[in-house]
Amino acid sequence: MTRFRILPLLFALFIPTLMSASSHREAPLITEDPTMDNTDVYVFRSPDAPNTVTIIANYIPLEEPANGPNFYNFSPAGVYEIHIDNNGDAKEDITYQFQFRTDVRNPNTFLYNTGPVMTIDSANLNVRQFYTVNRIAGARRTGTSTTMGSSFQVAPANIGPKSTPDYAALANAAIFNMPNGGGKVFAGPRDDPFFVDIGSIVDLLTLRPVQQLHKVPPVASSAPGVDGLKGYNVHTIAIQVPITALVNGGTTPASPTAPNAVIGVWATSSRSRVTVLNTGATRRQTIGGYSQVSRLGMPLVNEVVLSLAFKDIFNASEPAGDAPLFNSNETFRNRVLNPETATLMNALYGISVPPAPRNDLVQVFLTGLPGANQPPNVVPAEMIRLNVAVPVTAQPNRLGALASDMGGFPNGRRLADDVVDISLRVVAGVLVPGFDKSPNNALTDGVDANDEAFLSTFPYVALPHQGFDSRPHDNP
Repeated sequence: MTRFRILPLLFALFIPTLMSASSHREAPLITEDPTMDNTDVYVFRSPDAPNTVTIIANYIPLEEPANGPNFYNFSPAGVYEIHIDNNGDAKEDITYQFQFRTDVRNPNTFLYNTGPVMTIDSANLNVRQFYTVNRIAGARRTGTSTTMGSSFQVAPANIGPKSTPDYAALANAAIFNMPNGGGKVFAGPRDDPFFVDIGSIVDLLTLRPVQQLHKVPPVASSAPGVDGLKGYNVHTIAIQVPITALVNGGTTPASPTAPNAVIGVWATSSRSRVTVLNTGATRRQTIGGYSQVSRLGMPLVNEVVLSLAFKDIFNASEPAGDAPLFNSNETFRNRVLNPETATLMNALYGISVPPAPRNDLVQVFLTGLPGANQPPNVVPAEMIRLNVAVPVTAQPNRLGALASDMGGFPNGRRLADDVVDISLRVVAGVLVPGFDKSPNNALTDGVDANDEAFLSTFPYVALPHQGFDSRPHDNP
């Protein structure tokens, strides 16, 4: 792929997106159910195992590491899923489904652990979680299901030097191989890998490094950005799967133009349609089938593109319904054609941005770009699309394809891709003739990297922050 061919895709994908935490607390209803709140999805060719694809779905926003004795856990009453569309019809062809259960060894103590935890099977670990992984071919509720494991253990909380003195070893022990060459899986707490100055941005789109841009001429500020997610954890579900297990036909694509080279990925969580709360030890019973409560593909879409009226609708919807909604609802269509964030840039900072309507946005935002990451016979839908035949970048650039790094966002999403700065600059129109100029091409929130270094091996996300030393934002 050439830079010329990928840049229109960037233009389309980022016009409607700006930033806040990628999908942390993005909709009214999901804020009441944080254990099911999908915060970010990443999909990329594994740098140290390029014949595989790694997919990461994070849940539970803004986890305070010291929040014990009942530390954060996955919900045993929910279903967590990663979906793959490998033929462009906006429907899942493969689903990896995760269901969790909690085991309490001694209910007569309040302690999460009763002594040092040196191994994940330690008798001192009082509260443990296990999970089942099912791989479903076809529709997620009616397709053919194959169990990939039913007793994988979730990595425990990173409590402190007395309780978890060698946490790295505990976390590594929670990486499991799925049977028959099905890949690797991990579930447990990790550092939140998303980085953004959320505190300034939600304050009327303030950008600390450039907050004086409304001056004429613009005057840059030297104030650094503040990573609003620094010091917080999330709960990660990660899989590393052979490319052949994901693509249509099961054969590795010979080139980026192969008809099976593009996959679409999104993650969801679902609750039982009916929940009955009881008193006493038996607190919750679930009845009936499942209803989806969270959905996430591309970062930031539900967070800042959709209006409050559509946020919960989106979380309950499936990609196959995106095109009908766009075609039938004028409000939804107008928010794509005339993005609110671009209007705010002009109103707050006086930045000249391309005028609405951005008609070229529609096709590529919902389908991918022909010749880049659009599958044949595509049905328009919102999801992360990855061309699995694009080589791993030897020296990745945080600005991804905007900096001619074709292995990065929006061709999938790597952990270090700076979707915030990319979005800012493209919303300002740097890819439109006449708009690639200062200050449009220098916009930044001042946060260029995560607070913790990412790992070089699966699951790549940094270890979770320790409860004993928890000081989010380095506050005393």
